[in-house]
Amino acid sequence: MCDTMVALSNSTKDGSVIFAKNSDRQPNEPLLTIRVPHKKYTPGSKLKCTYLEIDQVEETFEVLLLKPSWMWGAEMGSNKYGLNIGNEAVFTREKQGPEALLGMDMLRLALERCRSSEEALNLIIELLGRYGQGGNCGYEKKFYYHNSFLIADPYSAWVLETAGEYWAAEKVKDIRTISNRLSIGSDYDRAHPGLVKHAVDKGWCKGEGDFNFARCYSNPLVTRFSGSLHRSESSSCILEQEKGKITMQMMRSILRSHEEGLEGRQFSRHSLKSVCMHGGFIFGDHTTGSYIAKLKGDNHTYLLTGGSTPCLALYKPYWMIEAENFTFSEDKQEEALKFWLKRERLHRNVIENKIPDLEAYLAERDRIEGEIDQELTSLGNNLSDHDHLRRIMDRAREEEERLLEETISSIPDLEKPGQIRGNPIFRLYWKKQNARLFTS
Repeated sequence: MCDTMVALSNSTKDGSVIFAKNSDRQPNEPLLTIRVPHKKYTPGSKLKCTYLEIDQVEETFEVLLLKPSWMWGAEMGSNKYGLNIGNEAVFTREKQGPEALLGMDMLRLALERCRSSEEALNLIIELLGRYGQGGNCGYEKKFYYHNSFLIADPYSAWVLETAGEYWAAEKVKDIRTISNRLSIGSDYDRAHPGLVKHAVDKGWCKGEGDFNFARCYSNPLVTRFSGSLHRSESSSCILEQEKGKITMQMMRSILRSHEEGLEGRQFSRHSLKSVCMHGGFIFGDHTTGSYIAKLKGDNHTYLLTGGSTPCLALYKPYWMIEAENFTFSEDKQEEALKFWLKRERLHRNVIENKIPDLEAYLAERDRIEGEIDQELTSLGNNLSDHDHLRRIMDRAREEEERLLEETISSIPDLEKPGQIRGNPIFRLYWKKQNARLFTS
């Protein structure tokens, strides 16, 4: 489960494109912050994706990836040209195929090989037709789905939604959100050439005049129980109301938001309807990482949590410059894992009600983020002084490390199990999750 959103330059306060995503996955599944450099390959090289080996291209671009620890592909990310992509699980009437490319694999391939949103759209469509999509996407338990994508660059954005080999695409006009549901109706800009005929042959619609992609191809039961309609509508409503005034900070607020009535109780109740998703039930996921990008010309600024649970995490600034100390290379995935786990320990201690003063932690987090916001405002689009950018990143990391250590050290008996609140299912869920995470 996930939520991805974009506001084009005609909808933001400063004329930038702002892209944001929460990655909702199984709560013990680490989401690693990985940076992969520009590379060149000999003609005829092969590439092993999560399940499938495909042809490699002769050159790939430098990319920033937020990727589940066990797979080749990524949930979200960007490249040096400011191309950003997020993917969503969608549930359709089309049968699941054999192991092929995962949606996350196609996302990474597009980031490594494309410069613009339209180029990425075309490549994912090509990959879908050539290799297909399929395979287990789950970590501790199997999970199968098809994929949708929100693809943005500093000038434009596209939504691509798939059902097996079939697809429809819509060019974004101002603001757009996607979630765990097909959302493109009959007003699409491009589509698989056999899309309508296939739906008619299956008996899902009567013909061209009756065709609506989302209605015809959705699995209505699973889609309904995903909570995606509530999440997507709440995000869209805020963006629509704030059109022309949208900022990174506003996106941050949306990514931290909960369904009505949950605020203040999110650590004792699960919620599939919250953009900041909280696990705790027999089905559903938890937000394992969060990401915001501001794109303007050649200047790209990011806010990354590097950890789960946006309503708890601290968003840190990031720029894809040389010699930064935020991301990890692919051969340093153990270090990336430790980075995520350190932040996850805070969340699990909150779940167990072991933090003596959570409000004090949140107040200090907000103070640090306020200082970061002031720094970003003063920078504007002047990102030429890389030494200054590195100092901002390093200071944010140091402040977060200090806050984490102070908060954890305030726990009277760190090794003693805490008291999980909530109903019996919630308590048992997190007891099992905690036991698996810290004994594996």
